[in-house]
Amino acid sequence: MTAERKKSKSTGLKKTLPLFLLAAPGLLYFLVNNYIPMFGLFIAFKDVDYAKGIFRSDWVGFDNFHFLFQTSDAWIMTRNTLLYNAAFIVFGTLLSLLIAILMSELLNKVYSKLYQSGLVLPNLISMVVLSYLVFAFLNADSGFINRSVLRPLGIPEINWYSEAAYWPYLLVLIHLWKTAGYGSIVYFAFIAGIDKSIYEAAKIDGAGKLKQIRMITLPLLKPTIVILGLMSVGRIFNSDFGLFYQVPMNAGALYSTTQTIDTYVYRALMQVNDIGMSAAAGLYQSVVGFMLVILANAIVKKVNKDNALF
Repeated sequence: MTAERKKSKSTGLKKTLPLFLLAAPGLLYFLVNNYIPMFGLFIAFKDVDYAKGIFRSDWVGFDNFHFLFQTSDAWIMTRNTLLYNAAFIVFGTLLSLLIAILMSELLNKVYSKLYQSGLVLPNLISMVVLSYLVFAFLNADSGFINRSVLRPLGIPEINWYSEAAYWPYLLVLIHLWKTAGYGSIVYFAFIAGIDKSIYEAAKIDGAGKLKQIRMITLPLLKPTIVILGLMSVGRIFNSDFGLFYQVPMNAGALYSTTQTIDTYVYRALMQVNDIGMSAAAGLYQSVVGFMLVILANAIVKKVNKDNALF
């Protein structure tokens, strides 16, 4: 029995070792990038003094959090982060589904591949490049919108980088333009895997395209939509730094609508040089995001256990 067990363990190790080696780079990345930095959470409870060093700096407990929540910035950055991400999740999911469904209806494979490439291309553009593309449209003096749209129509020109009221709409549109095509890939792949005989049977029963989508495609996509939604909720307190910092060109007049937790942490660290405050904001972001994942998963689990993450 002992020899057989050893042989069984050896065989099992040979089978799993290639899989472990395949996963090793990803595991190493998560270890270095996500788990080891968690050791620095204690910085959020210290008044960091470079002369004393991080470990010898004074322990201040929750003073960094107390000061953070006393400022108006705490409410602004929390509100902006939540509302923007909620809009991104809702509108991004709807637009990605629409694109995936439309792409699945293309019968010509050449056109289908061509359109897929065109839709994914914006996601490959750097935020730095995208910020200058947006600037080319919104520049007050020579931007395309002011010079070629508003001016010929006799409409008063807009100084886009000092008018905060327009940016919630602009940022949502820019985000959707950049990510919706890439986000549709998962839905498109799932739709492509649906048995075509189901659609043929529905067509024989007299169901049109819209009814097929409503009664077949969307119900079958529901588990995928829920899982991707839960994963998005897990990052609802994280924001795209480039979108909120580089695209608005770090314009101070826009902070009321572009300030998020990530940009606040960066500014607190680089401009104010307050490491403790930035660490406190980062910890607040992580804890609340984790709590939202647990809450969202509990709600989904109560409605349908099969669609929950855990």
